[in-house]
Amino acid sequence: MANNQSVRRHLDAFTQSRIIGKLKEGRSVTSQENQAGEIARHTTQATGRPISRFTVARRLHGGGLFARRPVRCVPLTPAHRRRRSLWCREHRNLRDNEWGRVLFTDESRFSLSSDYHRILTWRERGSRNHSSNIIERDRYGGRGVLVWGGIMLGSRTDLHIFGAGSVNGTSYCNKILLPYVRLFRGAMGLQFLFMDDNGPCHAQ
Repeated sequence: MANNQSVRRHLDAFTQSRIIGKLKEGRSVTSQENQAGEIARHTTQATGRPISRFTVARRLHGGGLFARRPVRCVPLTPAHRRRRSLWCREHRNLRDNEWGRVLFTDESRFSLSSDYHRILTWRERGSRNHSSNIIERDRYGGRGVLVWGGIMLGSRTDLHIFGAGSVNGTSYCNKILLPYVRLFRGAMGLQFLFMDDNGPCHAQ
């Protein structure tokens, strides 16, 4: 028993590299404990040394890898990326007073259903927004609440909560453009710039 504990406490560099290398073959897991247990079994079979999942977790942490929930984002096509990059280059020299006349807006849907398929990803500190740690997702099943809001330098809109039903061009105009955006347009004058996300439902 004492010998096994000693082995678990003193993994050599080769064994530790096998643990981290095995993990990097597929970082996304549904359970931190299950992944550590799987790596422990694999390493025990490969080295002949009995290793627990707790030892594996400690070694992963020692190697700078931690189980975290991945960032979720809307999928972007190459065309989306090109247009966004072009817009940034065209506006990179705007001064603060010019940015102060821009209203950025967007909608977000918040799910009211429990997520029973939680995914964890093993990643290094500071790599939260790396592409390998992001899950692209643009469909959310189950019930949800759709909200809209806008921000600009030194100000913001109220948060609008949409009622039941889908959003189309008519409802977007009546519930967003007229009561919210028009007020900012009137206050800022002709220099006002409204940044919409070009959602298909806004033009339907």
